[in-house]
Amino acid sequence: MSPSAASRDAATAALRELILAGERYRIAVATHLDLTVNESRAISHLMARGPMGQTDLATALGLTTSSTTTLVDRLEQRGLVARVPDPHDRRRSTVEIPESGVGRLREVWDWMPHAFDALGADELPRVAELLVTIAGSLRDVTSDIEANQPSTPGHRRRH
Repeated sequence: MSPSAASRDAATAALRELILAGERYRIAVATHLDLTVNESRAISHLMARGPMGQTDLATALGLTTSSTTTLVDRLEQRGLVARVPDPHDRRRSTVEIPESGVGRLREVWDWMPHAFDALGADELPRVAELLVTIAGSLRDVTSDIEANQPSTPGHRRRH
């Protein structure tokens, strides 16, 4: 095996470990907040990307719009999200985390940065740059996989 292939294999193994650690982190946070994993995923999308239309949130989660409506209903009842009417199209609304939700999420919000405690402040900008690049590449690979999946009637995607 060439040195570059060995390095790529090691990086791939490290990325798999990062994804597994992230999945375990998500489950721990969801359990702490008494959320389902999909509810936790929705909150993460809103925290990372800001307010989103409900259809955009459904697409990001890989769920149907009706499943996302039910999920947003549950989160809204708990005060973790709010639907805000679109000022230009009354048929649409935007889902966002209101101040009351931010207050309830603050504790878990502050946990993730501890993943960088073992790094020096001078390393963080490069780490952030690399993570953005890797995330973008992984999104591209995922989009390619999804685009090449056969459409099977009655086939449900599981999340």
